[in-house]
Amino acid sequence: MIMYLMASLPSCGAFRAPLLSSFSRRKTTVVAVASKAKVGIPEKTAFTPREAPFRVRVTRSLPPQKKEIFDSLDHWAKDNILVLLKPVEKSWQPQDYLPDPSSDGFYDEIKELKERAEEIPDDYLVCLVGDMVTEEALPTYQTMLNSLDGGVRDETGTSPTSWAVWSRAWTAEENRHGDLMNKYMYLTGRVDMRQIEKTIQYLIGAGMDPKTEGNPYQGFIYTSFQERATFISHGNTARHAKKYGDVKLAQICGTIAADEKRHETAYTKIVEKLFEVDPDYTVLAFATMMRKKVTMPAHLMYDGQEDNLFAYFSAAAQRLGVYTAMDYADILEFLVERWNVANLTGLSGEGRRAQDFLCSLGPRFRKLEERTQGRAKQLPIVPFSWIYGRQVQL
Repeated sequence: MIMYLMASLPSCGAFRAPLLSSFSRRKTTVVAVASKAKVGIPEKTAFTPREAPFRVRVTRSLPPQKKEIFDSLDHWAKDNILVLLKPVEKSWQPQDYLPDPSSDGFYDEIKELKERAEEIPDDYLVCLVGDMVTEEALPTYQTMLNSLDGGVRDETGTSPTSWAVWSRAWTAEENRHGDLMNKYMYLTGRVDMRQIEKTIQYLIGAGMDPKTEGNPYQGFIYTSFQERATFISHGNTARHAKKYGDVKLAQICGTIAADEKRHETAYTKIVEKLFEVDPDYTVLAFATMMRKKVTMPAHLMYDGQEDNLFAYFSAAAQRLGVYTAMDYADILEFLVERWNVANLTGLSGEGRRAQDFLCSLGPRFRKLEERTQGRAKQLPIVPFSWIYGRQVQL
């Protein structure tokens, strides 16, 4: 699960509707956290880079009666979502793509791997490492799923509900991604693994704030967006690897991309079902998430040195075409079409306003991004600790 927050994305206010949605006002739990340092610059903790000041935040927004919807969909999820999981015995494992240490040709295979990796440019290495670091923060993402209300969390750790089975099995499938990328990057000899390992520890310790309000409607919209973006990102890294002559790395990235596509299918099917059984609330949830923008899971990335590490990583990915602001717009438009938002009927007045907002957001975003790119200035060259301080053009 990988996503970037592009520096060129518009602020929430750029697309905020004139009238605040009453959906946004249906808050059940609200917290306010004051800045701990001088105004505008909160104190930096041991685990997180400097962040914007905290504002009044919604932590819980799901009306209690909505739990019945997810309870009623448990059998549907078993028949339609769990079938998208692959049996462990039929699943690929990281070792399938790595040199076999029990083989007589082990050292020759490593030598070949290192020789192929020598052709990979530093900016692409940065994107690969950033992808891998994000994948390795998987404990945070399972925690996020288990923070959702509505009966979809794993209440016991071994809950037999379809929602809980999915979250555990999804995590197990995703776990292979970081394992494989980590081992491959280690064997290349091109990256500073200790700095990377520090970054992973910082990121897991920092957590993430997806702004889903513990609401499974928003949560599954969030994961639908994320998995689509991950599929695009890994697909692009696969194409780059092939261009640079590393066919094995291209195969690895392509295999991971295929997993992400399957996971995207699962999450988008869940939201599609929510649109079927509860269209008004679902379209409001979709609009709410897009007004807030999709917060990327690695937005608190830090290596112990650079506060702006995530922004620099994102800029490198944008310039290389691994994941761009236009990809963000593509995903938005894809989901609007996938969920048939334009043709929803029977909505409340508020729901129709959310519908109009969503259907117009993609084109508006594209125009804004085109203007932004037209005014874009030359970005700096910055060092990355992941590649021993070598510099990369942003």
